[in-house]
Amino acid sequence: MSADTALIAVQDITKVYPMEGAPVHALRGVSLDIHRGEFVAVVGPSGSGKSTFMHILGCLDRPTSGRYRLDARDVSGLSDDELSAIRNRQIGFVFQGFNLLARTSAVENVELPLLYAHRSRIAPAARRRRAMEALEAVGLEDRAEHHPNQLSGGQQQRVAIARALLNDPAILLADEPTGNLDSRTSIEVMEIFQRLKEERGITIVLITHEPQVAEYGSRIIRFKDGRVVSDQANTSRRTAAAELAAVALGPAGDRT
Repeated sequence: MSADTALIAVQDITKVYPMEGAPVHALRGVSLDIHRGEFVAVVGPSGSGKSTFMHILGCLDRPTSGRYRLDARDVSGLSDDELSAIRNRQIGFVFQGFNLLARTSAVENVELPLLYAHRSRIAPAARRRRAMEALEAVGLEDRAEHHPNQLSGGQQQRVAIARALLNDPAILLADEPTGNLDSRTSIEVMEIFQRLKEERGITIVLITHEPQVAEYGSRIIRFKDGRVVSDQANTSRRTAAAELAAVALGPAGDRT
């Protein structure tokens, strides 16, 4: 496919951070396309450039040079206000730290993007309805009034995913979303990502240093020293739903 059909197209992107002594080259000429509906896992060791790459994709940072086209629009040189508008309309973010407000209920945490982006345009009842729909999508509608300290780590991450879904984004960017979770809870979170791709067609870019987490993606891109060193379809993709079903069954096939 050509770059014109890609949802995300980066061409020769570099990112250099000026430092005392010698500049740090975080990205060194990265070029790749990501198409609508893909589930891409980006892997690499610390310092490989993968998080810098995600920040540029999410319009949280700008490349030093190169071109970034998002949905056929060149966003490389847009103003801060224009980048903010793109983030609000097209991109959802999920981070390793859940970033929930401690004294705010789950449903109120989910409502926050609508408060920031549409202060006077969405009535409170409509905000609440949309937040509840997002919580239902991640299976947490029955925890809507719970505060973060009343939720497990996995439940808090699911609230964060619901919040990221609130503006119906085309792209979901997840930076180490399972980093604070145990194995079973990690599978549950990855099942949500796989389901969102299959049922809603959301494009997912997941940053991880864990090879076993990357295997849930349909494509794996490996970074090293600011460059892409491999970019391959994942033919042995793990299926979270099947793994959860296997965990739920005992050795004799009985449900535990």
